[in-house]
Amino acid sequence: MFKPIKSLGQNFLRDENILRKIVESLNLHEGDLVIEIGPGQGALTKHLIDMPVTLIGIEVDQRAIDILQQRFSNKIILHHVNVLDANLHTISEKYQKKLRIVGNIPYYLTSEILFWLFDARTIVTDATMMMQVEVAHRLVAPSKNKEYGILSVFTQFYTECEMLFKVSRNCFYPKPSVDSAVVRLNFKDQLPQGDEKLFRSVVRATFGKRRKTLHNGLKSLELEDAVLDQIPFDLKRRPEELSVDEFLNLSESIKKITKQ
Repeated sequence: MFKPIKSLGQNFLRDENILRKIVESLNLHEGDLVIEIGPGQGALTKHLIDMPVTLIGIEVDQRAIDILQQRFSNKIILHHVNVLDANLHTISEKYQKKLRIVGNIPYYLTSEILFWLFDARTIVTDATMMMQVEVAHRLVAPSKNKEYGILSVFTQFYTECEMLFKVSRNCFYPKPSVDSAVVRLNFKDQLPQGDEKLFRSVVRATFGKRRKTLHNGLKSLELEDAVLDQIPFDLKRRPEELSVDEFLNLSESIKKITKQ
């Protein structure tokens, strides 16, 4: 075992029961194209290599690449790259299949990895990932909840999300300062009709001024008061009060008025 690098967010899962539980939750099928994010020294990989799937590992640490090659030889295809620089569309196109994602992801990159997946949603079937339990709670939080925010809205817009189970910090080496959870994101085949780009802008703008009213947040989109006054929506509300559907309705109302 090599020494974990803190700057890479390396905390290696060592509990075999949890590892088996993750693999069982995947419900893999013959021919699946599976991407493992950050296989490290192969704790989860060793439970996947004998499955009748195509397994690809995305790993930034050369030490891990060397170990994985020695342990698993040609049973895993390795991409030595930072996860956010991996081109999922290229991989999907090469194999002519949608991707299934799994991994104990670096926690400091959780938000970036989620948006990386959202942007690849058309070629990703699902993602089963280990993350900090507080972040997991945010992903599934309903509106009018203190944990509800940008990640909640986007996750629930693009996926059907569920928290599968919690994992104690004692299951890792080195032991992190937080507990974890395994989350499943099932990507939607079809999104609600509407302007996706505007929807994302409205959510970001309003949550950018979380404790302010929607009216104040929308001003950052350079919408004049004359436009805001025409929107058939109570802009005195705060963003954390709005459901995903209400954000969609708000976005579509803005689009109609600005096109007039």
